[in-house]
Parts: sequence; C-alpha cells; structure tokens
Amino acid sequence: MSKENTKPTVQTTGHAWDGDLQEFNNPLPNWWLWSFYATVVFAVIYWVLYPAWPVGRNYTKGVMNDITYTTSAGKTVTTHWNTRAALMQDLQAARERQKPYLDQISKASYNEIAKDPEKSAFAYSMAKVLFADNCAACHQTGGAGVIGLYPNLADDDWLWGGKVENIEATIRGGRKGMMPAFGKRLSETEMDDLSEHVLSLSGNKVDAAKELRGKALFEGSAGCFACHGKDAKGQASMGSANLTDSIWTIANVPGQTTLEGKKAEVKKVIFNGISREMPTWKGRLSDTEIKMLTFYVHELGGGK
Repeated sequence: MSKENTKPTVQTTGHAWDGDLQEFNNPLPNWWLWSFYATVVFAVIYWVLYPAWPVGRNYTKGVMNDITYTTSAGKTVTTHWNTRAALMQDLQAARERQKPYLDQISKASYNEIAKDPEKSAFAYSMAKVLFADNCAACHQTGGAGVIGLYPNLADDDWLWGGKVENIEATIRGGRKGMMPAFGKRLSETEMDDLSEHVLSLSGNKVDAAKELRGKALFEGSAGCFACHGKDAKGQASMGSANLTDSIWTIANVPGQTTLEGKKAEVKKVIFNGISREMPTWKGRLSDTEIKMLTFYVHELGGGK
C-alpha cells in the first residue's frame, strides 16, 4: 500500500498574472515584527523626551532637563535640552579645561613658549586649529600658499619680516600689498628688457644687451629700485619682494622650463601690477589666540 506525499497548501493573496504567476502571502518573521514594534515604542519615547514635533510656529520642547552654559563672550544662557545647547555646554567645559594653559601662554614670552615643551606643544596644537579655521583657505593647510595669489608661509622668505614681532603685526593689523601696473607706462620692448634684468637677478641666463637696458630702467625711469632697493633685495617695511633669491610669490617662474616662458610670467606682473590684501584679525581673535598663531606661523616657516 503506497503512501502519498502531501504538501501544505501555500497561501496566496488571490491575485494572479499571466494565468499562473501568483503572489505568496507568507507572514513576516517574528523577529522582524518585534523589531518594528520596538522602533515604534522608541520613537514615541524619543518624541516625549526630546524636541520633536512642530506646533504652529513653535515645537515641543521635550521633558529633558534644561541646559545652562556660558558663551565665549561671558553670557549665561539657560534653555531646554537641544543638540546645539549640549554642544555649547561641551565647548564651555573645553574652555574651562584649557583656561589654565591659556593663562600661562598669555603671560609667557615667545622665547619662553619655544623653550617650554609643554607650552609649545599646547600653543602649537591650538594654533593649528586656528590656522585651519582662519588662514588655510588662502595659505593652504600646510602654509604653502598659491603662487600668484597668496604667499608661501612654509619657506624662509618673508615679505614683511620673519621675526615674531613682524608676524604678529601682520596678523594683528593685516597687510596691503601693491605694485603699480606698468602696462601703459612702458613699451613692449622696455618690459621685455626689464623682465630680462629681473630674471638675471636670480641667476637666470639672459640676453646681455637686453639685461643691461633693463638694469638702466630698473635703476632709472621705471623706478623699481624705490621699492625693491638698488640691490633688488626688497624692503620688509614695504613688503616688496627680494628679486635675487629665486623665490617667487606672484610670477610662476618655477613652473616654466624656457626663458621665454619665464619672461612671460615676469612681464605679466610688470604689465598688470599687484594688488592684494590680508585682513586684520584684531578683534576677531583674542590676544592669546594671535600670540599662539604667531608662534605657529613662525615655527611653520622657520622664522627669524
């Protein structure tokens, strides 16, 4: 006597497509259902505890304990719990932890900061964040700058002086760099001769006759010596560049491989002139923050 195999009937939704294509109506696993119910319960609890639902022009504040914090300006604020207030409270706690170190930095000289490993490490770490927030947008993360736009702070060449007092004055008061445009004052031939002389100052091989005429322009009618000096080494008091050191902040001479390419870069600067400005940070940063930033920039570029 044979025993027939019996299979349980699979429940479907009752819909069929193309005659035999059906949709099963299998129940969801229990673990999935209970997980879903748990998320619903969690959402309800969250709505009660924290700010959640808009009500007219306001919103529910939740029942979490109020938060009190003091802003960096010294104002005390008490408000219902919210993520911004929680962040401000954390920032206040961080400021309180940093205050003893900041007090030491504010009273110390630059020489004392440099000689004390603990002070220098704290100042450097704090200033690195300040630099990233306020300076890196122009001078780049490592201070390398952008040729033609922003000076390189990571080399040992300083337009306005590399001593700590010079750097602090630059950060505190800002700087305005300007070179007049000679495009309408000099002829194409004169600019060509002048660019030959400027390139010769940093050791480039140029046409001797053109360079000689360019030197006469530099020291004479063009008046370049008035800012760059007769020796062409610039003046920190004016922010005029040293033209003898092969360090270029505006003309992208290092990026050129031919003499004509280098001349084109120098002529472009002579023709258009220079006008750039660094904003003042006095009033935007505290005196202690400016001191730490000065220390960082000084160390970053091998300051004098």
